[in-house]
Amino acid sequence: MTRRAVLGAMGGGLLAAGAAPGLAAAARQARSGAVDGTLFVVEKSGHAVAFHDVSDGRLLARVPLDDYPHEMVVDSARERAYVGHYGVRMSNDPGAGGTSVFVIDLAARELVRTIDLSPFNRIHGIAIDDRDRVYALSEEKGVLLRIDDPQDAEGPSAAVRTGGIKTHMVVTDRAGTRAYVTGLLSHTVSLVDPHDASAAPVVASPGRLPESCALSEDETRLYVGAREDKELVELDARTLEERKRVTVPGDPLRVYAMPGRDELLTTDIENRTVTRYDSELRAQRSTTFDGTPAGISFHPAEPKAFVTLLDIDQVAILDLETFAHLGTIPTGPEPDVTALI
Repeated sequence: MTRRAVLGAMGGGLLAAGAAPGLAAAARQARSGAVDGTLFVVEKSGHAVAFHDVSDGRLLARVPLDDYPHEMVVDSARERAYVGHYGVRMSNDPGAGGTSVFVIDLAARELVRTIDLSPFNRIHGIAIDDRDRVYALSEEKGVLLRIDDPQDAEGPSAAVRTGGIKTHMVVTDRAGTRAYVTGLLSHTVSLVDPHDASAAPVVASPGRLPESCALSEDETRLYVGAREDKELVELDARTLEERKRVTVPGDPLRVYAMPGRDELLTTDIENRTVTRYDSELRAQRSTTFDGTPAGISFHPAEPKAFVTLLDIDQVAILDLETFAHLGTIPTGPEPDVTALI
């Protein structure tokens, strides 16, 4: 699993007394996929993070947080998770939102502290580089914040303007020298130097409502999903010049570069599908889910992925070779992204 992968889930109190039959069914399904480990889930509408045994779906622990945590990253040692406090449910909802990053100890399964980013608010997109520096995006201020020592930091180390409006998602290269930010309201993607606020951002317009972006494995191409145009766009990662554009069937909410492969995955919330594309942006395989797929995380050693299903409160396990559904795990309300620990 690359450390750029952003994982999470939204949910509430997972296991009420009446949930046992569904959990038993999920356990049988999960075992059929022969997947082990602990799945870390950010519960957006449940205002918490949760830990699940992947083999049987059991809830192992749940840690309450302030309202509406959103995106998160995990450090290279798999010891800490950093969760952005967005503070509102959806990007169109009113409100100032949150101003912090929650630091979760993954072994102790507890909130150990928060990093105060005020006055920068509505912290949504978050990324981490190979040196475990964290980058948090203020949607309302259009500013990218760098946190050099997130284990001990009390606040941000630096801030750079992104050149976008209503900036929602961010991805960095592995070295942390380039950051890419999407602007929902400016309909832009920006390339910024997170270590030099004097460097002007490079800004491009890939299409309407570009929400998600992903770097290719070799970090030479940037892929952006233009949701309102129903297009998948390839840009040069150093210049943001357009290289390729294809029409997709529905709403490409999220775009992911598959680890170790020159291929992409997209989640389409209009048709409830996950689709795999090759390096030429040709669709290869697609599968449909009972719920609305949102976030995807990858197994670190096997061709499997975890797909969160927003509206039916489940995480589906997907075989990336056959596109077979290997099972589901029940979660709290609105799971969005996850991490296998």
